[in-house]
Amino acid sequence: SGLGYYSRARNLHRCAVQVVGSHGGRFPDTAAELETLPGIGRSTAAAIAAFCFGERAAILDGNVKRVLTRVLGFDADLAQVSNEKALWVRAEALLPTRALRTAMPRYTQGLMDLGATLCRRRDPHCGECPVAPICAGAIDGRVNELPVRTRTLKRKTESHWLLLAHSPDGEVWLVKRPMRGIWAGLYCLPVFPDRDELVSALASTEPGELRDGAVVSHSLTHRELLLHPVEAHFSSSVALGEGAWFGSSQWTQLGLPAPVRRLLSAADVNRSRGDV
Repeated sequence: SGLGYYSRARNLHRCAVQVVGSHGGRFPDTAAELETLPGIGRSTAAAIAAFCFGERAAILDGNVKRVLTRVLGFDADLAQVSNEKALWVRAEALLPTRALRTAMPRYTQGLMDLGATLCRRRDPHCGECPVAPICAGAIDGRVNELPVRTRTLKRKTESHWLLLAHSPDGEVWLVKRPMRGIWAGLYCLPVFPDRDELVSALASTEPGELRDGAVVSHSLTHRELLLHPVEAHFSSSVALGEGAWFGSSQWTQLGLPAPVRRLLSAADVNRSRGDV
């Protein structure tokens, strides 16, 4: 959990359903068709087509962009869509033209490996790179300036209040998140937009004293989450709406958001020490 694997699993299933329903159970063998399947974008479609079917298709993930911009001396700002399209054109022009069944997988894997091992973002190993003699970035001493991307990612900050409810038997109350939105489909502590709403939701349950824990910061690709855990201990295993009580032997086996798993683990350790 915490790496997007659950959304990928859902996309894999949707993809399989579409392959059966729209393609007669036969996996498409061209990048253009592959790109129409759920969860498969242009670069991934090209990678599948190149590796599996030897199609002359260019990938352009982060590592490959770095390799190509340095080798080509391509210094246009990739924050502009037109410049990224221009790099796609350059990437396609460099593809092998003969013996594609063997050449395309080797070429594609080579690009990916260069970006992952030698042509790194920081401290690139130009002295060990087999394409250094023809690399414009290395020759001109501009490796660390490429690729150029002026627009930086801006994360939106969001605050969420999490109810960390304990039963007398040491169980915690978890709910399954909706299939859309943050932490889609994962089990989670109940989430509230503010503390007042959390308190209101417990009005008829007599939770006793509520204790605020330390704020937890968690970064997602486009969002910075500030998580405010509020701990409550119940004298009976009362139902708290949708969801259920889970013991540590159960919740450890569930798909949980990474920060929620850490909160539960810390609470479990404190309980075993008698801190609560």
